[in-house]
Amino acid sequence: MKGGAAPAISAAEVRRLRIVIVLVVLAAWELVARSGLLYRDVVPALPTIARALYALLAGGEFYWHLGVTAGEVAAGMTIGGIGGLAVGLLLGANRFLSEAFERFLYYLGPTPKIIFFPIMIMWFGVGVSSKIAMGALSCFFPVALSTAAGMRQIDRVLIRVGHSFRANAWQMATKVYLPAMRHPVINGVRLGLGVAIIGTLLAETKLSNRGVGFLVIQAYSLFDMPRMYAMLIVLFVVAIGVNALVGRLGGLDAIKRP
Repeated sequence: MKGGAAPAISAAEVRRLRIVIVLVVLAAWELVARSGLLYRDVVPALPTIARALYALLAGGEFYWHLGVTAGEVAAGMTIGGIGGLAVGLLLGANRFLSEAFERFLYYLGPTPKIIFFPIMIMWFGVGVSSKIAMGALSCFFPVALSTAAGMRQIDRVLIRVGHSFRANAWQMATKVYLPAMRHPVINGVRLGLGVAIIGTLLAETKLSNRGVGFLVIQAYSLFDMPRMYAMLIVLFVVAIGVNALVGRLGGLDAIKRP
């Protein structure tokens, strides 16, 4: 309607559209698999992938490797997230430090972190520590940049109130800064989680004999494409679930859109 308000979009309509998109993608995949345009093992039929997925989930080996990867990602997120949060708070609160150092974060942030993996191997060895370091390095930049940006969006009245109560640096960070910029920080954590998973899996494909990344590259080397796709599906579902959980804990998913 011209000049009127935009019609409201219901959650049911959004869900129906998502279902349609998924069904179209699955139908297109099955069509390509059965058309013979590509070698059949490169794009396996959906029933073949489903059988591989069932075999994967029915065995116990995959869960052990998934636990290894989850532990590495969690440790990397903890180290990189805390480091990014501290650096973001420092840069957001100090204009001089922000002008001096924040540009380096913007330059290094988009850089593929896998190029640093040889350095991580030299520093931490070929074991679990180098994978954790890759996860920490990957998630550090999104958290730091989001926190620094969130600091600049805080209402100055809140900061003056904190100073009027003679709050120290720790009290200002925990009582004023973090509650006021919860949404930017949670968004940074969600972005950091995604790149931490990617960084950890890439590290596992290079030098490792454990973890989901190792299983994926092993299936690829043996040309067991159904098993490889099955593991990718599980990773996709787990990543979506964890991301949604982080958003719900941060209260972002509870925000209603107009």
